[in-house]
Amino acid sequence: MNSVKRDMGIFERYLTVWVGLCILGGILLGKMAPNFASTLDGMAIYVNDAPVVSIPIAICLFFMMYPIMVKIDFTEVVKAGKSGKPVALTLFINWCVKPFTMYGIASLFLGMLFHGFIGPEATDLVKMPFGLDLQPGEVYGSGQVVMHNGIKMLEVPLWRSYLAGCILLGIAPCTAMVLVWGYLSRGNDGLTLVMVAINSLTMLVLYGVLGGFLLGVGRLPVPWQALLLSISVYVALPLVAGYFSRKWIIATKGRIWFAQTFLPILTPITIIALLATLVLLFSFKGDVILANPLTILWIAIPLFIQTVLIFGIGYWMARLLNLRYEDAAPAAMIGASNHFEVAIATSTMLFGLSSGAALATVVGVLIEVPLMLMLVRFCLNTSHWFQPVES
Repeated sequence: MNSVKRDMGIFERYLTVWVGLCILGGILLGKMAPNFASTLDGMAIYVNDAPVVSIPIAICLFFMMYPIMVKIDFTEVVKAGKSGKPVALTLFINWCVKPFTMYGIASLFLGMLFHGFIGPEATDLVKMPFGLDLQPGEVYGSGQVVMHNGIKMLEVPLWRSYLAGCILLGIAPCTAMVLVWGYLSRGNDGLTLVMVAINSLTMLVLYGVLGGFLLGVGRLPVPWQALLLSISVYVALPLVAGYFSRKWIIATKGRIWFAQTFLPILTPITIIALLATLVLLFSFKGDVILANPLTILWIAIPLFIQTVLIFGIGYWMARLLNLRYEDAAPAAMIGASNHFEVAIATSTMLFGLSSGAALATVVGVLIEVPLMLMLVRFCLNTSHWFQPVES
């Protein structure tokens, strides 16, 4: 695994460690300054007496997303016609299989097998859905409108809040870290870029559709206005900003300056924004974690099973389609890995920074690196199952 370590930056290599430190830091912050995170989260745009967009968190999340989008060269999409089968495979896995297996696995474990451990009577306070003007006592989905610190909130079963976070992870195929996983598994870098571009564009159309459908099935319905706002702020805005700024920078400074000077400047900004968001999130959830320290484990188990299952389906289908190994590895990786930045951003906007949904998306970050490195090693050890990799 030494070659893997050399090919990953210190942030990607120790992502699990950083998240663990954020958990500790957030819990300490919540104990020492309990009003700090809530004050920041309270700096929001309100609609019908309910906070819709937390301004500080929106800023942090934009700087998490923009560096990912600015790296994508959408002109690579035209090459998709030369790689029909692997592109079709990843689209099928990501949008026809993965969202539904995630819902089924998360519902089985969180709603049945681990329901008693999570707490049958445990509840969570989430944001009132944007676009609704309900009064205290009214029922919406599986929740009831309550007043909390003078703000309308929706009280829902805690396990359903965790389920919502898992759903948002399940409909977010990776478009950033998969470039690392594809490279480490000696996959086709050009094909990986094509799949990243196509899935980013597909997210603009299907993320809201599938998210709205599955959240509704999970009895946490979200009005279309809320999903449209979330997609616009956290996917479309950084995507458009990344596309045009990339074109302008390359036109004025050149590709070498863009790659060797501009992108390295963005890396620490992304890291700081992500870690700051995680610290604030865990400052809200510290009491829940301390009261039930196995909470993260209950969420991690279905996420682990889902990741391995989706990778296995993609890898097996790639072999059935007689793909070359260099195409099969990234095609399986992009489905197994999650775009946790989008999931965190969306869960925060839809349900709130203090919600169980947001916590569930962060657990996805916690297990991402060790699990994906395990799958990278599996790919390298089984490359002989496929046609030889071209030189």
